[in-house]
Amino acid sequence: MDLGIKGRKAIICASTRGLGKACAVALAEAGCEVVINGRDPAAMAEAAKEIRHRHGVVVHEVIADVSTREGQRALLAACPEPDILVNNNGGPPPEDFRDLDRDQMMAGVIGNMITPIELIQSVVDGMAERGFGRIVNITSTTVYQPVERLELSSAARAGLQAFVGSVSRSVAARNVTINNLLPGTFYTDRSRAMASEVASRTERSVEEVVAERASTRIAKRFGRPEEFGAACAFLCAATSGYIVGQSIRIDGGTYASSF
Repeated sequence: MDLGIKGRKAIICASTRGLGKACAVALAEAGCEVVINGRDPAAMAEAAKEIRHRHGVVVHEVIADVSTREGQRALLAACPEPDILVNNNGGPPPEDFRDLDRDQMMAGVIGNMITPIELIQSVVDGMAERGFGRIVNITSTTVYQPVERLELSSAARAGLQAFVGSVSRSVAARNVTINNLLPGTFYTDRSRAMASEVASRTERSVEEVVAERASTRIAKRFGRPEEFGAACAFLCAATSGYIVGQSIRIDGGTYASSF
């Protein structure tokens, strides 16, 4: 399917592995020039090589912490006029809310709420002037369905969704869309790390925890990152300009709701 975005320029944050990488791969498959970002040089080199080899597109590599102003400037220096922005960042690790101190809470809010807002501020007016823009924020289904020990991550991501609810509607007439993708449980490094944390606390193997979590899903499996990447690319398509301010859950039906 031709998404009509061949030649468009895309910045994908935290995209050397996991769901961010899946989004970068899907956008590259659609013909986009991509800026990938991460903090691990080895993972960066591997991801960039894979994308170039598979899809033959221009790939810019930016080693940076996107939560810092310096990291954001590096991303925008690599692509001053992006057509597409995918906001993504690692969340704070699972923690009993009683043990969170102010520094931890500030870091969580900066990483999962303030950073994407700052990047939107940096690119949205240029997109509006050029008459095309697609912004996708990767948040989490935990903003709807709370998970114990992930309160900080959930709260920060919910704050982002509330913030962009109004912003998305203010630029829709200029063919700029802002939407949110809410992943459930996908088989990524983060889900494996969370399973490892649970396994350590409950004296079980990681494999047992993963199998137990998968068995509780409606689909009886974890999501595949490529499924998530395809949804992201769809929201970035030229024909998706009438999808505005939506929060789309991709969780295999785990969150039960008719509306």
